[in-house]
Amino acid sequence: MGTLKEGATYIYERADGVIYSREAGAEPSTRTIVGWEMLSGREQLHASIKNSQLWGDIRRAAETNVTLQRLLEQCIIVYKLSKEYEDRHGNRKT
Repeated sequence: MGTLKEGATYIYERADGVIYSREAGAEPSTRTIVGWEMLSGREQLHASIKNSQLWGDIRRAAETNVTLQRLLEQCIIVYKLSKEYEDRHGNRKT
């Protein structure tokens, strides 16, 4: 865990399921992660569906957007190379 300053007041913020803290009056860039929101099964399912829809939208947009298509191809290459590396070195993260 992080360290707290005696007498300091802290601000807690949430963004994209992450909980941050920072000292009151400090720049937002100084915030640190203190936890993550727990999603219910229904919320997890909803987030998964929204994520799948987003990737479907991205793939469809790439059919007519050359730049997006190239970026997706690069993502696929990085993904396949990382999987190959994990398989060879037994570093699979579960």
